[in-house]
Amino acid sequence: MASSATDSDAAYGGEQAVGMPQLDFDTWASQIFWAALALILLYQILAKKIMPRIAGALEDRHHAIADDLDSAAALKVRAEEAQGSYQKALADAKARANEIAEKNRADLNAQIEEANAKAEAEISARTAEGEERINAIRAEATANAREVAGETARAIVDKLAPGSADPSAISAAVERALAARGMV
Repeated sequence: MASSATDSDAAYGGEQAVGMPQLDFDTWASQIFWAALALILLYQILAKKIMPRIAGALEDRHHAIADDLDSAAALKVRAEEAQGSYQKALADAKARANEIAEKNRADLNAQIEEANAKAEAEISARTAEGEERINAIRAEATANAREVAGETARAIVDKLAPGSADPSAISAAVERALAARGMV
């Protein structure tokens, strides 16, 4: 195998290279030429094709962000206006509700006062009617008591002293007795 390695070396120049081929000073001019050519081509490709696309994408992104920020600012203004009108509507609704509640309270108080006045009038009327009935009953009772007392007194006088009963004297005695008891 060793002889085949030497045969291949002899076929390609005869001598075996030592170390890395990039460090061989005999091929540096060629390597520098090809490296420069590759860098120039790479720069041209980057400058003409890739960099404009990247710059365009960055510019589009910048415009999109700016448009989004403008839209967000406009929406923020609209949201603040909507919140202001909501707060105003809420305050108006609360004021209206308070007005309605106050009006209802006043109406209810008026109705309660009216009902109380009617109830008091009815109670006064019934009280007066009851007092009239009581007075009528009391007058009737007093009249009945006079009559019963008079008849009883006459019956007692007739039993004790028959024929000596003076109706006017019996009536006067009955009136004195009823007045003493507070029934007249």
